[in-house]
Order: sequence, then C-alpha cells, then structure tokens
Amino acid sequence: MSDVSSVVTIEEPAAAFFQCADSLWLMLTCLPGFGLRRRHAVASVMPDLSGLLAANAATLKAMGLPREIIEPIQAWQQQDCAHPVVARARAIHTACHARGIWLLNRGDADYPEPLRHIHDAPLVLYCQGRRQLLQRNQIGIVGSRNATRAGLDHARRFASALSDQGFLVTSGLALGIDGAAHAGALDAGHETLAVIGSGLDRLYPSQHRKLAQRIVGQGLLMSEYPPGERARAAHFPQRNRIISGMSRGVLVVEASLRSGSLITARLALEQGREVFAIPGSVHSPVARGCHHLIKQGARLVETVDDVLEELGAWWCAADVPAGLPQQAAPGANLEPREIAVLEALGYDPQSTDQLCSETGLPADQLMQSLLLLELQGLVSSVPGGFQRIA
Repeated sequence: MSDVSSVVTIEEPAAAFFQCADSLWLMLTCLPGFGLRRRHAVASVMPDLSGLLAANAATLKAMGLPREIIEPIQAWQQQDCAHPVVARARAIHTACHARGIWLLNRGDADYPEPLRHIHDAPLVLYCQGRRQLLQRNQIGIVGSRNATRAGLDHARRFASALSDQGFLVTSGLALGIDGAAHAGALDAGHETLAVIGSGLDRLYPSQHRKLAQRIVGQGLLMSEYPPGERARAAHFPQRNRIISGMSRGVLVVEASLRSGSLITARLALEQGREVFAIPGSVHSPVARGCHHLIKQGARLVETVDDVLEELGAWWCAADVPAGLPQQAAPGANLEPREIAVLEALGYDPQSTDQLCSETGLPADQLMQSLLLLELQGLVSSVPGGFQRIA
C-alpha cells in the first residue's frame, strides 16, 4: 500500500470529493478484495462498474459480494469520511491535486479505446501532461536496459521516424532503449508517452528525472499507481500491459532472452497487437530475444517502412501532423474478416457470443476485428455488446 500522507497538504471539502466522477472510480480501486476476477463477475451483470457504488445492500449481496466490500460501499453512500477505505480514496484524490496529477477513469471519453478492450484494463490512470495525446495512434518501443550503442541509435532513429509518420511513441521510461525512444521523439520535436511502474511522485529510475520533466512538458507521463507508491518488481509486468494495450503494435529493439521486453511482446500478441523486432548479431546477448520473437512470428524490421507496411496506412489516424498523409476514409481498407463482422452486425446490440456464432470466428479474432471497426468509427460498444453505426 502506498504512503500518500507525505504529499497531502490541504484536504479538499468532502462534498467536492463525493461529487467528482474521478473519486467514484478511485473508490473502486480502493475496495478490498475487488480484484480482476470479481470485477469481471460484477461486470457480467452490471457492465458499468461505476453503478456499483449506488447499489443497495440487497443488490450487493445478490451479486455475492462479501462484507469487506459491502461495508465500504455503504460508507461511501453515507459520505462517511472516517471509514478507512473512503479515507484512503480521499487522501489519494487530495494528493493528486497537490501534485498536479489528473485522473483518467474507465468511464472517461478520453480513455484510449484500444486499452479499454484488454481484459484487465485499468480502472484509473494517474497522469501528468497533455490529455489530448490520449486519442493519438500509439506505437510501443521497448528493449534492453543494457542496450548497445547501436541499439540506442536504432531506438532514437525509429522513434523519430515513426513520430514523423504521426504515431505517438510510447514506452516505459526505463534505462536503455526506453529512454532512448522517448528522447528520440522529443529531440525531433514530437510528443511521447511514458508509462511508469511507480507513483508519479516516486519516479523510477531517478536517472530519468530530467527526461520525465521533458515528457510532462511536451508529452504525457502515466501510471496505474497512486502518489506515494514506490517501484516494485511486480509493477513492471503490469505496466507493460498498458504500453502494449494502448499501442497498435510493439517494436522490440534489443532484448535478452530474459528481458522484460519479451513480456511486453507476449502481452501484445495476446491483445491482438502486431509485434516487430530488429535483428542483430548472432553473437550479441541483447539480440537473442529479438531473434526468438522473429522465430515465433514477429515481423523482422529493417526500416520504418516495414512497420508502416504491416500496420496499414489507415492506422496513421487523427492528429496526423500537418503535411503528412491523412487517414483513409472509414471502411476503405477493410480486410475480408472485418467486412464479414460488419455485415453480421445490425443496428441493434449483438453480443459477442452471437457474433462468434454468426461469423464462425474465434473470440480473440472477433474482438480484434471489432476493435479495428470501432477505431474506424463503424461500430460502437454498447450495453449488451456491439452495434453498427455506419
């Protein structure tokens, strides 16, 4: 549990706290025992999780929720600031205001759509920097902390070139490849997004403090962890799923066989994202992870065109800088699989089970197609499933 007491200076009025939508989602993250499995169970009967805090005791019991969850929910409803769970949520909220940190919740329209569709999407993200970047098409660039000079040069060069093509470069602010990718985008005059494994006020690694300040000023710094939370080993795989979840694809520049970058690549594949890898010398330990990925089906990358070719021109979407090629019209570049899903959809909500049955697609391929159609503005996620909107 993080220590927020050191950053709380002036406590906000209780009424303001309970009236804020961010506070509601923040409270959900503080509920004891409200982990991923329980969230999914609740979401199956209450798709909008934020409604949980308004449910009466009978409804909560009918959902099978234990007393340790029901009691703080009732305390929330009674605006009982003395209850320890409510008090913790309020302390985090106040600490965020004191630190200039703004919250992004699952119910927010700015929540990145690709991230919304991963099975363990964060309920709340803590952010500093430019909110408007959340709607940009992102590409993850990750790699070894013990990178070679050539690897660092690759990371900078690819980050700069992909930024020129309209992508927002996203990485984890780690030493080595991550830091070089962020710096490559910034030095070329572009924005970048960093996801870290600690509270935004407990920056890790400390060597990248100045780089983080540049990112806040020119891009976006993000974490799933509240102020006061120190970096822990278990946080980094969790962070990696956010990097891959927000990205259209992930480029691995250098990685050993035990590198955390391979975790990011695996998560990207599970989430239906493209994975790219730059090959290196057969004698280099930091090239073996990339060679392993290529053997497993990752796209071998030598130039930026290799990345752009695989992702497709239409993925360079809204917010493309002036003078660059614009996105194709919605629906112009659909593959046969997406066309089949679109034809199966009506203008009334249909569940994913219905769509799987009608299209014959496995669930993972169906969800990937639905995501692509949603990003093109052809399909909308609604209570009860998906519906066609164009």
